Amino acid sequence: DAAVPGGKKKCSMCTKILKRMKALAGDDPDEEAVAAALDKGCRPLGKLLRRFCKWLGKKMREKISSVLQDGDEPRAACATLGFCKA
Repeated sequence: DAAVPGGKKKCSMCTKILKRMKALAGDDPDEEAVAAALDKGCRPLGKLLRRFCKWLGKKMREKISSVLQDGDEPRAACATLGFCKA
């Protein structure tokens, strides 16, 4: 996992977060649905996951928005974002 800082842990955190975002945003999300999912999705998570989720939403909002709108699976999306091996 040399290519990914934090390796498997960040990959699984990213996958968990994106599964949640995808569920909140719906099957065919528009920009507003994605923004709402990013804002609401982090709240109920545990402290560590919530912090990572907020960071992810802030730093990668546009990329997350596009992968959710493209309908990418969470694991593939996290690979695109650089948190998982492709």
